[in-house]
Amino acid sequence: MRSILGRIVTQLGFEVSQAGDGKQALTALTTATPPDLVLVDWNMPEMNGLELVRAVRADAALAKVVLIMVTTQSEGSNLQDAIDAGANEYVMKPFTPEILTDKLRLVGLV
Repeated sequence: MRSILGRIVTQLGFEVSQAGDGKQALTALTTATPPDLVLVDWNMPEMNGLELVRAVRADAALAKVVLIMVTTQSEGSNLQDAIDAGANEYVMKPFTPEILTDKLRLVGLV
């Protein structure tokens, strides 16, 4: 999934970095220049996507980072939890490149 997402956003002109789990992602986010966008999978080892979104939103240095949750979680309450935690948008799996592009357009990144 990371390689598919990476390929799509690379084609849109983004530079891509990847992390294997939520803890690695948080470490990368807090030790480098904050990116414009983070695509967050709900189901990750070590720290799930919802926990990562909450941790990012708790860090003032990462306040401007756009977070898009990528998930198979289709229950409305789960999606609302992601938005309430600070995700800017969400993308349901499976998705097309056009759907992801539309979400990036909604948040003002394309």
